Order: sequence, then C-alpha cells, then structure tokens
Amino acid sequence: MNQMRNGDLGSEPYGACLLLSLPEDVIAVIARFVSPRDVCNLSLCCKSLCEVVDSESIWLVQCEVVKVLPLSEILQWRVEISSYKALCRFLVDVVKPLVGIWVHQNPELGNVVYVMPGFLSVVGCRIIPQEVGPLGIDEACVMWSPVFEIICGFDGSAKFFLHGRDEKLCCCLHPGFVMGIEKSCNVLLLEVEPRKEEKLCSHIETVLLGETEVPFPFRNLPFSHRRNLLHLVTSTVGIPVPDLSSERLFPTSKDDGVVLLERRTMLLKMHKFGGDWDLMNLEDECTNIPNQVDIDKSWKHLGFDVDIRNMDFGNQIQKARRKSFSGYFRSGVKQILGRSSSSKNTSSSRSETRPWNLQRFLRSGDSICLSLKASEIKLSSYQGWPNMDETRFALYKLPIKNPIPNEEYAGLWGGTFGWPSGQCSEDKPGKALFLLMLSYEESQDGTDRLLIGTKILEGTHYGMHPNGSAMFVIKIDSPSFEPFPFDTNGEDFENSYAGEGTAKGYGFRYPGYKPGTLFVTSKGLLMFVWNATKVVLTLQRLDLGELLRKGMCVPPLPPCLNFAYLTKCHANVFAPERRRS
Repeated sequence: MNQMRNGDLGSEPYGACLLLSLPEDVIAVIARFVSPRDVCNLSLCCKSLCEVVDSESIWLVQCEVVKVLPLSEILQWRVEISSYKALCRFLVDVVKPLVGIWVHQNPELGNVVYVMPGFLSVVGCRIIPQEVGPLGIDEACVMWSPVFEIICGFDGSAKFFLHGRDEKLCCCLHPGFVMGIEKSCNVLLLEVEPRKEEKLCSHIETVLLGETEVPFPFRNLPFSHRRNLLHLVTSTVGIPVPDLSSERLFPTSKDDGVVLLERRTMLLKMHKFGGDWDLMNLEDECTNIPNQVDIDKSWKHLGFDVDIRNMDFGNQIQKARRKSFSGYFRSGVKQILGRSSSSKNTSSSRSETRPWNLQRFLRSGDSICLSLKASEIKLSSYQGWPNMDETRFALYKLPIKNPIPNEEYAGLWGGTFGWPSGQCSEDKPGKALFLLMLSYEESQDGTDRLLIGTKILEGTHYGMHPNGSAMFVIKIDSPSFEPFPFDTNGEDFENSYAGEGTAKGYGFRYPGYKPGTLFVTSKGLLMFVWNATKVVLTLQRLDLGELLRKGMCVPPLPPCLNFAYLTKCHANVFAPERRRS
C-alpha cells in the first residue's frame, strides 16, 4: 500500500497487476479488513485500481464494515441511492457519528433524544417520561416524539428537517441544511446560517474597516438574538404535513416499504421546493431558493427600522470601539484617583456593539436558513453527565460504553420500581419507566472501583432528583452478604455488591444516599435494594431502537423548544394535561 501511495506503481509492474488478477469476490473479502478511507486512497494509486475499487461489490462490503445497519437494510436502502459508494458516504459521514443517546440540561424529565437509523435517514426521537404496564418494558408501547430527521439524497447528500408544531398545533417540518458533522462529535447545535444567493455558500468574506474578516459567528451573538433568529426562521420555513403520529419514520417488521418510499419522496420535494412541493416533481428545476428568509425582512422583523444594506457598518463599529476604549480608559483613571467607576457606562458600551454584531452576522449573506452542526468540543462531566451550556440550542452526546471484560455491567439499562418487575397493584396499574446509564469510575481516593447508575430518564410527572444524578453508587469489588429480602421468583443470584442508593437529599449534585445492595441474576437482571426500606429497583438491558419501532408517536413541541427546551423545570412537559393545552 505504501509503495502504491508513493507512486512506485506508475508502470503498474507488480502490485497493481497482482490485485487486478484477483477475482472480484476475493478483492471484496480483502476489503473487509480496510476502512472506506483506505479504499479511497487505493483508488488514487493508478487508473486500473480506481476502476477495481469503484465496483459495487467493494462498496457493499464497506457499507457492512461501518456496522450501523444489518445487511438486509443495506440492500433495501440501495434501491433509492445511486450507488453503494454514495450510500457508504452517508453511513460514514452522518449515521455513524450521530447514532446514540443525546441529552440537554440537568433537571428536565423529558430531554433525552435517541438518534437511530430510519429509512434512508437518521431520526432523532425524544423518549417521553411515561409508565409501563404489567407486561413489563419489553411489551410496553413506549411513547416518543420526533425531533429531527436527516434524509439521504440520491447522491448520498444530507437533507435536514426539524420537527415541530405551529400555533394552531399542526405538525410541521422545517427544512434546513447540515453544515458539518465531525466524526467524533459530542455536541449537536441548532443554529441560523447566512447564505449568499449567487454562490449558495455559507462562508462569505466580509469587508470591515478595509480588512477581510470572517463573518460574525452565530454562537457569539447574545442569547436574545440567537433565540429570535431561530424563532423567525422556523416560523417562516415551516411546512404543514399530515399528522405525523400516523406516519412511519422508520421501518418495522410489518412495513412493505411503499409508505416509506412515498414519505421519503415527499421530504425530498419539500427540501427542494419548499411550500410548493406538492405541485412539483423531483425532476423539475427549482426556479427560486426555498426554505430561507430574506435578510432585509429579518432585520426589520427583529425591530430595526434602518436599512441594513445602506448602514455605514464600519463607521458604527469604529465608533463603538472608540467609545468602549474611552470608557475603559476613564474607568482606569478613576480607579487610580480612588473613585469608583460607573458600571452603567460599561454596560451601555457593550450593548451598543451588540446590534452591530448582529448586523455583521446578517450582512454576510442575502438570506438566512436553519442549520445543524455536529462538533467535537472539550466537555467536563460529573458522574458521567456532561456539564452543559444552558443558553445553547444544543444536544450533548452521552458516552455510553458497551460491556467489556471486567466492565460487564456497562451500558444502557431500563427498569421500574418493584419486584417482580412486571407486577402492578390494582390502585396503580402502571409503573414509572427509568432509563439508567451504568458506567465505571474510580473513587476520588483511588482505592475503590465504582459502578455508577446515572439516571437519564424518569417516567413520572415530577422528579425528586433530576436527570444526571446517580441512582446508586456500587463498590464493585466489595461483595455484599445481605440476603435478598423477597421470594426469588425462580431467579438464581450470581453476585451481590455493597453500595449506596439515592434517598432524600438536595438537588442534582448533593442527593442523600442510604446503604443498599446490588443483586445480579443469572438471566441478566439487576436489582438494587435499599437495605432499610426494602425498596427494589429492577433493571434489564434495553434495545431502544426496537422499543421505539414498536412504540407510539406523539406530537412534538414547537420547533426550537422541540430541539432543546431551555426551561429550568422539574415537571414533565409532555404530561397529558400539558399536551392537551
């Protein structure tokens, strides 16, 4: 391979001829041991190899190597894509980085979004806090709400849609653009992007004070401007659609594919033609630029009467800078003279620059549109829960690890209070569903290895301890000799460990803990029992994708709130009484 990259095969004497002489099925087997990037690099070595590695069989194998779809679904997706190479591009660039559990905020009960493959798409689904019946989690009709979709185009390109509902409570789709997805992304940002009409580009050079500068980034705008811009764009580009609760966003075992194909065609037309989609065919040319908002209208809608195009932008920024500098200078002189400076002047100079930052942001394009960015940033965490910026319309990815030797309990678990797990009483036919992320850490003094069960969803209308708090902390190397306090119900217990479980306490970071025991059965169940109260939390491993496929879709929230509702509230915003309102 190195010889090929260095150009030693210019005359193709040995290596290339050897590969070309191999049967295609043998080359496909070899392709299982290399990445899609290696295959692309191999195609650059010489023209003959380029023809070989562009074959459908090679890229079919590469689609399997990505390991985000079973072979049956890969074959089904290929029908509507130009090639397996284009499909592999979508799987590598979009599906693999995004699939997983995303969260926002600490206290909310319902801000857990699971991103999973749909049909030629990835779908973000919010799991609704809810109760499960006597048949248990496996047979429960789990409620979920659509948050966003990214549809795969015919050429493997990505088409973004944000789900939401308008003031009339009608379900809408809000088309936008995917502005970049990093391979190891851990934050998903909903933003507004300026676009230049003649070039349709998102990165435009702006001339400021005789110098070339990068457009002002959306993330640096004040929160009020970011919020207003998002509400402005979503309220303008929203397209009403039929009741999404009756639509399928991903395949189930009963689907024949017809409904899914029709829905995908509808979405591609919406993205290309906007609100006129039902009058057009995908083969038609698009004469205008849909799904975007004019800059001048945006400027006036935000409360500014001055024409943004005719403003002396550089002069205003220069004045603001001089005023800010003079205020800073006067403040320093007053401190030297022993007099306190007025905070009013400093705040006013800052506020005066904010409209010009907004103008600088808007001037970099002719229109603005909805955008989605997936970035990798450095995040700190507390017991596996990321510390989040509470002013961003963002989702943060939870690093849920798969079980490995010596960490066999790591991963996603679901459960309810009570034993046996499916038993319900007559006065309370349902039990709150809990989702927990189990992870391993070392104690602060480094003497103990801990198994931490972090709560990421609680199926009640009010949570004593918010999402992100630890339901229990187990010393995984410390066996417990406490007996199981109830009839075993035919279960064989393999292990038991000592630890502590959350009890009455203060908030997110300072909950109270009481001694307890974690029991492990031979069938893979976990039961945490509080020693004093004998309360049992029964857990089992979950396949969220399978549960959602069998579940029930409920209407989404308004678009911006639907992505990440920035409200400090311990209540369930999807509670029935709230949904009716």
